[in-house]
Amino acid sequence: MDIDRNFLAIDFETATFSRASVCEAGICVVRDGKIAETRSWLVRPEDNRYSYRNILIHGIRPEDTENAPGFVQVWEEIERTYLDEFDTMVAHNAAFDRGCLTSSAELYNIHLPALKWECSLRTARKIYSFRSNSLGYLCGKLGIPEGLHHRAGDDAEMCARLFLKEMEDMDALGHNME
Repeated sequence: MDIDRNFLAIDFETATFSRASVCEAGICVVRDGKIAETRSWLVRPEDNRYSYRNILIHGIRPEDTENAPGFVQVWEEIERTYLDEFDTMVAHNAAFDRGCLTSSAELYNIHLPALKWECSLRTARKIYSFRSNSLGYLCGKLGIPEGLHHRAGDDAEMCARLFLKEMEDMDALGHNME
Protein backbone atom coordinates (compact mmCIF):
# COMPACT_ATOMS: atom_id res chain seq x y z
CA MET A 1 0.00 0.00 0.00
CA ASP A 2 1.25 3.47 -0.92
CA ILE A 3 0.02 5.51 2.06
CA ASP A 4 2.71 6.86 4.34
CA ARG A 5 2.30 5.62 7.91
CA ASN A 6 2.99 9.12 9.20
CA PHE A 7 -0.12 11.26 9.46
CA LEU A 8 -2.36 13.36 11.67
CA ALA A 9 -5.82 12.05 12.42
CA ILE A 10 -8.08 15.01 13.07
CA ASP A 11 -11.57 15.50 14.45
CA PHE A 12 -13.74 18.54 15.02
CA GLU A 13 -16.88 18.98 17.11
CA THR A 14 -19.19 21.87 16.27
CA ALA A 15 -21.41 24.08 18.40
CA THR A 16 -24.14 24.50 15.78
CA PHE A 17 -25.01 23.16 12.34
CA SER A 18 -22.43 25.53 10.86
CA ARG A 19 -19.16 23.80 10.05
CA ALA A 20 -17.37 27.01 11.05
CA SER A 21 -18.67 26.67 14.65
CA VAL A 22 -15.81 24.46 15.89
CA CYS A 23 -15.99 24.05 19.67
CA GLU A 24 -13.38 21.29 20.04
CA ALA A 25 -10.45 20.16 17.91
CA GLY A 26 -8.53 16.93 18.39
CA ILE A 27 -5.52 15.39 16.71
CA CYS A 28 -3.69 12.11 16.95
CA VAL A 29 -0.10 12.03 15.73
CA VAL A 30 0.98 8.82 13.99
CA ARG A 31 4.67 8.27 13.33
CA ASP A 32 5.94 5.12 11.64
CA GLY A 33 2.55 3.48 12.11
CA LYS A 34 2.46 4.09 15.87
CA ILE A 35 0.39 6.47 17.97
CA ALA A 36 2.83 9.10 19.23
CA GLU A 37 0.55 11.72 20.79
CA THR A 38 -3.11 12.67 21.15
CA ARG A 39 -4.26 16.20 21.97
CA SER A 40 -7.47 18.15 22.11
CA TRP A 41 -8.44 21.77 22.57
CA LEU A 42 -11.72 23.31 23.57
CA VAL A 43 -12.38 26.17 21.13
CA ARG A 44 -14.57 29.21 21.66
CA PRO A 45 -16.85 29.37 18.61
CA GLU A 46 -17.88 32.72 17.20
CA ASP A 47 -20.35 34.36 19.65
CA ASN A 48 -20.05 31.18 21.81
CA ARG A 49 -23.50 30.09 20.56
CA TYR A 50 -24.61 26.44 20.71
CA SER A 51 -27.55 24.48 19.42
CA TYR A 52 -29.21 22.17 21.92
CA ARG A 53 -28.91 19.24 19.50
CA ASN A 54 -25.14 19.62 19.25
CA ILE A 55 -24.82 19.82 23.03
CA LEU A 56 -26.71 16.53 23.26
CA ILE A 57 -24.22 14.92 20.85
CA HIS A 58 -20.93 15.95 22.46
CA GLY A 59 -21.84 17.42 25.84
CA ILE A 60 -19.81 20.61 25.33
CA ARG A 61 -21.63 23.71 26.57
CA PRO A 62 -21.08 27.48 26.22
CA GLU A 63 -19.73 27.67 29.78
CA ASP A 64 -17.05 25.11 28.82
CA THR A 65 -15.70 27.33 26.04
CA GLU A 66 -16.35 30.88 27.24
CA ASN A 67 -12.68 31.31 28.20
CA ALA A 68 -11.21 28.92 25.61
CA PRO A 69 -8.98 30.15 22.80
CA GLY A 70 -10.58 30.89 19.44
CA PHE A 71 -10.13 28.79 16.33
CA VAL A 72 -7.32 30.99 15.01
CA GLN A 73 -5.13 30.40 18.07
CA VAL A 74 -5.79 26.65 18.12
CA TRP A 75 -5.14 26.24 14.39
CA GLU A 76 -1.94 28.31 14.61
CA GLU A 77 -0.68 25.93 17.32
CA ILE A 78 -1.57 22.85 15.26
CA GLU A 79 0.05 24.32 12.17
CA ARG A 80 3.20 25.51 13.97
CA THR A 81 3.67 22.29 15.94
CA TYR A 82 2.69 19.60 13.43
CA LEU A 83 2.28 20.68 9.82
CA ASP A 84 5.99 21.02 9.04
CA GLU A 85 6.20 17.28 9.68
CA PHE A 86 2.82 16.09 8.37
CA ASP A 87 0.85 16.91 5.25
CA THR A 88 -1.64 14.02 5.41
CA MET A 89 -4.81 14.36 7.45
CA VAL A 90 -7.02 11.38 8.20
CA ALA A 91 -10.59 11.73 9.43
CA HIS A 92 -13.63 9.50 9.80
CA ASN A 93 -16.01 11.14 7.35
CA ALA A 94 -13.28 13.44 6.07
CA ALA A 95 -15.79 15.55 4.14
CA PHE A 96 -17.19 16.83 7.45
CA ASP A 97 -13.83 17.56 9.12
CA ARG A 98 -12.32 19.03 5.97
CA GLY A 99 -15.45 21.18 5.70
CA CYS A 100 -14.99 22.37 9.29
CA LEU A 101 -11.40 23.34 8.54
CA THR A 102 -12.16 25.11 5.26
CA SER A 103 -15.26 26.89 6.59
CA SER A 104 -13.35 28.08 9.67
CA ALA A 105 -10.42 29.17 7.52
CA GLU A 106 -12.81 31.21 5.34
CA LEU A 107 -14.52 32.74 8.37
CA TYR A 108 -11.25 33.75 10.03
CA ASN A 109 -9.30 34.52 6.83
CA ILE A 110 -6.69 31.80 7.45
CA HIS A 111 -4.51 30.57 4.61
CA LEU A 112 -4.41 26.77 4.72
CA PRO A 113 -1.40 24.79 3.53
CA ALA A 114 -1.83 22.10 0.89
CA LEU A 115 -3.01 18.99 2.71
CA LYS A 116 -3.72 15.45 1.55
CA TRP A 117 -6.88 13.92 3.01
CA GLU A 118 -7.70 10.27 3.68
CA CYS A 119 -11.06 9.04 4.94
CA SER A 120 -11.31 6.04 7.26
CA LEU A 121 -15.08 5.90 6.63
CA ARG A 122 -14.64 5.64 2.86
CA THR A 123 -11.94 3.00 3.31
CA ALA A 124 -14.13 0.99 5.69
CA ARG A 125 -16.93 0.98 3.12
CA LYS A 126 -14.49 -0.43 0.54
CA ILE A 127 -13.01 -3.26 2.59
CA TYR A 128 -15.51 -4.31 5.27
CA SER A 129 -19.08 -5.61 5.10
CA PHE A 130 -20.36 -4.52 8.50
CA ARG A 131 -23.95 -3.39 9.02
CA SER A 132 -22.66 0.02 10.14
CA ASN A 133 -19.58 2.07 9.39
CA SER A 134 -19.82 4.47 12.31
CA LEU A 135 -16.54 5.03 14.11
CA GLY A 136 -17.72 3.44 17.36
CA TYR A 137 -19.24 0.41 15.67
CA LEU A 138 -16.12 -0.24 13.57
CA CYS A 139 -13.83 0.14 16.57
CA GLY A 140 -15.98 -2.30 18.55
CA LYS A 141 -16.04 -4.87 15.74
CA LEU A 142 -12.30 -4.60 15.10
CA GLY A 143 -11.20 -4.64 18.76
CA ILE A 144 -9.91 -1.05 18.70
CA PRO A 145 -9.90 0.66 22.12
CA GLU A 146 -12.67 3.21 22.36
CA GLY A 147 -12.66 6.52 24.14
CA LEU A 148 -15.47 9.02 24.68
CA HIS A 149 -17.45 9.23 21.47
CA HIS A 150 -17.90 12.73 20.07
CA ARG A 151 -14.99 14.15 22.00
CA ALA A 152 -12.42 15.32 19.49
CA GLY A 153 -9.21 13.89 20.98
CA ASP A 154 -10.72 10.46 21.60
CA ASP A 155 -12.38 10.36 18.17
CA ALA A 156 -9.12 11.42 16.48
CA GLU A 157 -7.26 8.60 18.23
CA MET A 158 -9.94 6.02 17.41
CA CYS A 159 -9.82 7.19 13.80
CA ALA A 160 -6.01 6.84 13.73
CA ARG A 161 -6.18 3.33 15.16
CA LEU A 162 -8.94 2.39 12.71
CA PHE A 163 -7.00 3.76 9.74
CA LEU A 164 -3.87 1.85 10.80
CA LYS A 165 -5.98 -1.33 10.98
CA GLU A 166 -7.47 -0.59 7.57
CA MET A 167 -3.98 -0.15 6.09
CA GLU A 168 -2.92 -3.46 7.64
CA ASP A 169 -6.01 -5.20 6.26
CA MET A 170 -5.54 -3.63 2.81
CA ASP A 171 -1.93 -4.86 2.78
CA ALA A 172 -3.06 -8.37 3.77
CA LEU A 173 -5.65 -8.35 0.96
CA GLY A 174 -3.11 -7.05 -1.55
CA HIS A 175 -5.20 -3.90 -2.25
CA ASN A 176 -4.03 -0.35 -2.39
CA MET A 177 -5.85 2.66 -0.97
CA GLU A 178 -6.69 4.29 -4.32
